[in-house]
Amino acid sequence: MTTMNRRDALRMLGLSTLGATALAACAPDASGGSAPKGDTAAKTFGFTSWSLNEEAQKGAVQAIVDAYATAKQVKVNTASFPYNEYLNQVTLKLRGGQVSGAIQLDISWLGALAAMGKLRDLSPQAAKGGYTEVARSSGQFDGKQLGLPWTTGSIGLIANTDLLKKAGVDGLPSTIEEFEAALAKVGKLGGGVVPYAAATKAAQLKDILPWMQTFGSPLLNGEEIAVGDDASVAAVEWYKKLYDAKLIAPDVDRFDARALFAQGKAAFYDDAIIARGVVSSQAPDKTLTEKMAPLARPVLKAGDTPRALLWGHVIVVVDGEGADAAADFASFATSDTATVAGFFEKVKLPPTTTAGLADPKVAGDTFTTDWTEKITKTATPNPFWRYAGYAQIESTIAEQVQAVLVGQSSAKEALAKAAETAKGLQK
Repeated sequence: MTTMNRRDALRMLGLSTLGATALAACAPDASGGSAPKGDTAAKTFGFTSWSLNEEAQKGAVQAIVDAYATAKQVKVNTASFPYNEYLNQVTLKLRGGQVSGAIQLDISWLGALAAMGKLRDLSPQAAKGGYTEVARSSGQFDGKQLGLPWTTGSIGLIANTDLLKKAGVDGLPSTIEEFEAALAKVGKLGGGVVPYAAATKAAQLKDILPWMQTFGSPLLNGEEIAVGDDASVAAVEWYKKLYDAKLIAPDVDRFDARALFAQGKAAFYDDAIIARGVVSSQAPDKTLTEKMAPLARPVLKAGDTPRALLWGHVIVVVDGEGADAAADFASFATSDTATVAGFFEKVKLPPTTTAGLADPKVAGDTFTTDWTEKITKTATPNPFWRYAGYAQIESTIAEQVQAVLVGQSSAKEALAKAAETAKGLQK
């Protein structure tokens, strides 16, 4: 994962990503962001998790907490917040000394909490955890292992193999040329089928970023915004070509794409590995999940590395009261093979250790093993995550790409505008 120096990290909290209230709460301590005080060897610690607030996962997560508390004879005080409020709430409470112990984080939030200087370096736990290289990297920041990977996946492409078969598509496409040919065949099916339910609403058009990388754009060169280079322009022009040919549809976001795919009305769409569970719950055809196939993003030319955005959760530990036990719990929850395999069996989120992925409960699941090998293996973090304004940077790019799709601007002009605006969001 991309690392930053402390000055860059502190800048992350200087924009409006967390809102004005959170910004005030995240100001550095007068002591220079010193770690919270408390007995690190205490046998009572907290565990904060948004998954404990979600019906689909809370039972499985609570079972891990209870198993650890019983085995180690410790007390774990749990807390939870809805996902959409989570980062703001955790940031406020960490600044106020109202949260301790272990905390579940989305990997894109790691920098925001790391900047406060209150997280324990979990390198000793990571060294013995048996994590895969890509998983371990998701918890690294500024040269330290501040998070232990709980689940590591990616945002990638999913195909409906039944639709492809009906359209006469032989196998899964591996290059842009093959992908276009497959879309054209699916387009002839009619019946309201969308060949590629790609994001075309501004709210989700950040999905264009891995396509820009596919065409050769680094997105970011050091601190220089690379969006607007020849490769990113070519990617957007290609996207526009698909749009004009009605191979992708207008006004589609992730939720729309999931619904289309669940109804058997889309041959391809982008999603995280959780897609299987979502589609299963929505699909009238209960055999649809058997027809879902993850595929590596098609490349510009054979031999290129497929691009995908890293996705996942880590567990961090606040240095202070109960930190020793919390760190041991984080290790247990993320690397104990029986625990991670059992968790996978209940919620289908892939483990992050080599042993966990090899466990029969996981290895026997073809969808997960294919996704890990074809998509997650080459996934990388969003390079804009290093900035507090990363969401605004993504939105700026998305809005300009949408302008291209609806014919209001050329790709070159639109991305030049996006790059100029994004520069002001880097500080």
